[in-house]
Amino acid sequence: MTTLDPSLRSFIDVAPDSHFSIHNLPYGVFKTSANSPARIGVAVGDEVLDLAVLADAGLLDGGPLGDGSVFRGPTLNALMALGRPAWTAARSALVKLLRDDEPTLRDNAALRDTAFHKQTTVEMVLPAAIGDYTDFYSSREHATNIGIMLRGKDNALQPNWLHIPVGYHGRASSVVVSGTGVRRPNGQSKPAGADQPVFGPSRLMDFELEMGFFVGPGNRLGETIPIAEAPEHIFGMVLVNDWSARDIQAWEYVPLGPFLSKNFATSISPWVVTMDALEPFRCAGPAQTDPEVFSYLESPDDRAYDIHLEVLLQSERMTAPEPIATSNLRYMYWNVCQQLAHHTINGCNARPGDLCGSGTISGPGKHERGSMMELSWRGAEPIRLSTGEERTFLADGDTVVMTGCCERDGVKVGFGEVRGTLLPAIAR
Repeated sequence: MTTLDPSLRSFIDVAPDSHFSIHNLPYGVFKTSANSPARIGVAVGDEVLDLAVLADAGLLDGGPLGDGSVFRGPTLNALMALGRPAWTAARSALVKLLRDDEPTLRDNAALRDTAFHKQTTVEMVLPAAIGDYTDFYSSREHATNIGIMLRGKDNALQPNWLHIPVGYHGRASSVVVSGTGVRRPNGQSKPAGADQPVFGPSRLMDFELEMGFFVGPGNRLGETIPIAEAPEHIFGMVLVNDWSARDIQAWEYVPLGPFLSKNFATSISPWVVTMDALEPFRCAGPAQTDPEVFSYLESPDDRAYDIHLEVLLQSERMTAPEPIATSNLRYMYWNVCQQLAHHTINGCNARPGDLCGSGTISGPGKHERGSMMELSWRGAEPIRLSTGEERTFLADGDTVVMTGCCERDGVKVGFGEVRGTLLPAIAR
């Protein structure tokens, strides 16, 4: 596990509460104007560093990075495909260039003027061309809470849950970057006590507090990614809000699982925090001894991550979002390496830029429930906001904000935020 050096500083001023110190350097894709081409950058403080500019200056090439052309494209897919040696080389080069005692970039005023942009002046777009999206269901606390509500305490977890990382294939085309409005979906649902389903806008709109990881090199069709090799295929992580229409889901999920209730929108944060940056925050996850997992799912080392998560809600009457829940990625029963190993154990080919969601991340405490359905206990315990408003599920105009951050020895590595506002349904 990588150790932290709290004395490491960049020549760029970084506020103490910033998520984007030199210890982080997450990747993202941005535009300087609506009609400009997308460019790859890293966040440091409140700046975006344009990596194409550095590549053109010959500062990001050689070794596993080749001629640096992976930094001149409109997505991170080419960099993801190169694998961990290239990722580590790029990170090392960037840390060196940004150190407060390194003059190469610090003392080149012309290069700095071209390479740096204020984050407030750029438009962030999706960081990758996402070919496939898989959503897992890996929080034992979340699965238990939902199971109790639907089936009672004695049958909360389905018989397979402690044996396999349960997942379903989502819709990559509707993954959107933070800040994109999300339209309340229409669909079929069956109200309680009704004999027949009805059609119309979802009445039970929910968020799901998740994290996701992007696949790196991946595997060929028919081959697998063994769990010991999984870390070589995971590029980095983002925050995920996997919006959910609970009433539509309840009607459609038997026998094949979620469909229209989940594929209308999935929001992700724009900055991809690399696994190298997260390495100091690796920790043990929940015990998996009762039952023991199959050998192909046995992690050779600790692969949970201590990432503090928070959900905030802002109604149209509020001037700022207020916290309604916290959680932590370390609660996840099935870790990211287990998810990827299971995903490919049948020979399914994962490709650079594929996205895998963790599933809702809930903890043991009542305030650590990662969805409105859990927080309001299916509507029986409304959430009271500071304005006096109550919520059992989301209302039109509500903005959901999720943040995540690691902290140790005075060093922060954060994800920024994923934000989305629920828009009214389109009349059908």
